Amino acid sequence: MILLPLGVGALHAGARWWHLLLLVTWLVAYLAFFAAGLWLRAHRRARYVPAVRAYAVATALLGTATVLTAPEPLHLLRWGVVYAPLLAVSLRASWVRADRSLLNDAVTVLAASLMAVVAHATVPGPVWLPGGAAEAWALAAVLLGYFLGTVLYVKTMIRERGNRAMYLASVGYHAALVPAALLVSPWLLSPWLAALFAVLAVRAAVVPRAWPTASPRAVGLGEVAASVALGLLLLVA
Repeated sequence: MILLPLGVGALHAGARWWHLLLLVTWLVAYLAFFAAGLWLRAHRRARYVPAVRAYAVATALLGTATVLTAPEPLHLLRWGVVYAPLLAVSLRASWVRADRSLLNDAVTVLAASLMAVVAHATVPGPVWLPGGAAEAWALAAVLLGYFLGTVLYVKTMIRERGNRAMYLASVGYHAALVPAALLVSPWLLSPWLAALFAVLAVRAAVVPRAWPTASPRAVGLGEVAASVALGLLLLVA
């Protein structure tokens, strides 16, 4: 979820050395976010302060370098307006220990998926949009749809195993993704996207019933395989 949107977006935009700096900044920022979440869940326990401080400083330095070296710094800076409320919502969830809630999952998935558009900050776009062209937003939409499905599916396999409401929500959502994929622009190979989402819909319906005791490792490996398949499909497109 951290690597796929940025990787696909960068290759679609035309990978350059600046994207590597953006990737490092994004990964360190994630570590800062994760450390801050632990600190807040522990109600600001002092043991987490050194990690929060170290990653925050590293993120600030790397972020400054990323902005200053960006081909379109203003396009990149506008993303701060987008990410600030997402960060606030997620950190608030950590503070109230609701970091595993569907709301927080949706916020973090949205933040990750939008990196496909952030990677297009090298491409001038409309003044009223932060980021690049319409194709970039289509990529982000596909990734967002996929990762939201991942959230529901994984919950049916681990934390919400046996929860009928969650299972029905997962199956229904994955089924809805199939026709939605057919509406995506032709440059994203929509028939093949629909085929992939159809396979994922079958998985969402069958696996929780046929293999309800699958280990988290097995579930995770399945998600890696699905993510790689989606990434390759989008890169070919």
